[in-house]
Amino acid sequence: MTSAHKTPLRIGVFGLFGAGNTGNDGSLEAVLDHLRAAHPEAVVDAMCGGPETVATRYGIPTTPLNWYRGEYRTALRAGAIAGKGLGKLVDAVRTAAWVRRHDVVIVPGTGVLETTLPLRPWGFPYSLFLLCASGRLLGTRVALVSVGAGPIGNRATRVLTRWSTRLAAYRSYRDTQSRDAMRAMGVDTARDEVYADLVFALPAPSASEPTGTPGPVCVGVMDFHGNNDERARAEEIHRRYLDGTTRFVRALAEEGRPVRLLTGDELDRPVADAIVDAVDSPLVTVAEAASLAELMKETACADAVVATRYHNLVCALKVGTPTLALSYSAKSDALMAEMGLAAYCHSAREADADRLLERFRALERQSAPLRRTLSERNLAVTRCVERQFAALATALFPATDPDGTHAPTRRETP
Repeated sequence: MTSAHKTPLRIGVFGLFGAGNTGNDGSLEAVLDHLRAAHPEAVVDAMCGGPETVATRYGIPTTPLNWYRGEYRTALRAGAIAGKGLGKLVDAVRTAAWVRRHDVVIVPGTGVLETTLPLRPWGFPYSLFLLCASGRLLGTRVALVSVGAGPIGNRATRVLTRWSTRLAAYRSYRDTQSRDAMRAMGVDTARDEVYADLVFALPAPSASEPTGTPGPVCVGVMDFHGNNDERARAEEIHRRYLDGTTRFVRALAEEGRPVRLLTGDELDRPVADAIVDAVDSPLVTVAEAASLAELMKETACADAVVATRYHNLVCALKVGTPTLALSYSAKSDALMAEMGLAAYCHSAREADADRLLERFRALERQSAPLRRTLSERNLAVTRCVERQFAALATALFPATDPDGTHAPTRRETP
């Protein structure tokens, strides 16, 4: 068949991108970089939470994830409740119409199959179900690529997530515990592979060489209130986390250590500001990092990193800086173990400053061998992401030419 009869691939990306979470945006960026290199003529657009931000930052057409703009605000009045209800019906039609325009839709990375943070079933879990169901009905392949998953207590959320996963044409996970979680929920994972977080595909600066004298420390903070099943204790968990983190930062400042507070979501900024106000030291400042690239630059300049958000940890580990995880879920523990730092995890729910300082001292004493370990592990995890992209090409684009075109095929509804 001649090139005149070939059409560009139509690829959609789907997720909560552009909504203030740098980890989500980093996963999107990693996949866009890959698609532009591997399928330069493909037509790519996004259905996402922050369409204006994504369109401006990444230069692709966008469609809002939800028809009702107040979807993620608490509905207190009758009009807002009615708007949300109507939005669910409208979104079913909108999502199907968007899916129909594509050959493939990719859900790139992020914890789309987990509830490690408070989450309502009729929010993103419902949106993901609409996507996967539309793909199956309309013959568009939907791929969940290196996603995170975990145990889900809420029955409605668990049912929606299980069916979304079953209906996807392709699935892979960023760690073994994610695949195990989906298997425990009744999903057949026999052909699902485990690779690594997509953010490891992004370019990164090298970590600064230690000077021999105590230098700056990056502390990644989070608006942490526990997981979806801990709503009754949310404020207690948050107070304990904030108090322990504040006392830890104060102890570092009193030793003369510069501390850079990192965030990973717009929701985290009030937490960082509260710590700055409480410590009241010129040595404690907040980094204005709006992307993972900027977060990597911050962590590369630090002697050590202590962080809560998962992708703050990824950034620090990727640049090779010794890192201690204030872990709030099993995914953080799994990541630290994969990178050879399993001994340096401390529960975010039990943020005891004295114990945190003790573990931090142990981390710094082992700085040199840990940097060598991270260098080795980063080579392995980067190769793992490369295998993910190769597997994705085989699964989704088997008849694609190198220029990103393909012969049109007849669609069949399963």
